[in-house]
Amino acid sequence: MDYYLIKHLHVTAVSLSITLFLIRAYWSITGSSLLQARIVRILPHVVDTVLLVCGVILAAMIGPNQPWILTKIVLLLVYIGVGTIAIKRGKTRRTRAIAALVSVAVFAYIVGVAIHHDSASWFA
Repeated sequence: MDYYLIKHLHVTAVSLSITLFLIRAYWSITGSSLLQARIVRILPHVVDTVLLVCGVILAAMIGPNQPWILTKIVLLLVYIGVGTIAIKRGKTRRTRAIAALVSVAVFAYIVGVAIHHDSASWFA
């Protein structure tokens, strides 16, 4: 497989994933019924599956001795956990809004790790 093709697909999926998250988080905070639309419930999972599959392929291509990849995986789990609070599990609008902001901050940190290939992210 071509590394740059997989990387491009991965970055595209990253962009779509955060865009869909931001839209869904906004709808969750505002109480919009659009959040219940079938496409809105399915499409993010499809995009995130593409993102993860490409990420695994890229990690395999790069090799196992990259500690920053482990950082991305751990932060991804944090992002998913806090993201579920922002969209589904937060009991109040305020809780969902705070969780959405934390999720975006974690996402930005993950992007910094990916760009700098360093667990220190933007602080490298």
